Order: sequence, then structure tokens, then C-alpha cells
Amino acid sequence: MTKDALSAKIQDILTGEFEIPPEKIRPDALLADDLDLDSIDFIDIIGKVKEFIPGKVNPDDFKTVQTVQDVTDALFPYVQNL
Repeated sequence: MTKDALSAKIQDILTGEFEIPPEKIRPDALLADDLDLDSIDFIDIIGKVKEFIPGKVNPDDFKTVQTVQDVTDALFPYVQNL
């Protein structure tokens, strides 16, 4: 999977599950401040992403995630060989 494909899947999750308007979802958008997501929402995002990621996702990889791009960057190693 390419980084662009992963980014599109993340955007689909944010628009579909959290009803965030697509125009608000930019790579530099802050999950908390710009998208009004909290830690529970973030766990839900990871749960949805795990539907297409094989194996386990290491929670430590997400300790510093703050933006939409950070989510993509943190998840890409798990899907780059798919």
C-alpha cells in the first residue's frame, strides 16, 4: 500500500466515522485542536485502521502523534509491504 492510499483510507475513516468535513482533513490538521478528536476517538481510529493492517499495532508508535500526517507516518510501516 502506498502512503497516498493509506492517507485516503484515514481520510475515509475520519469523514465516515467521525463526520469530519473533508476540507478540514489536511496533513497538518491537529487531531485535537483542528478536528476536535479526543483520546477515545483516537483509539477508535486505530481500531478501524486495524481492519486492514495485518498483525498487531504497537501503541508506543502513537505516543507523539498529533496531526493527520503523523497518523499516516506512524501507520505506514505496517502497510508498506501490502
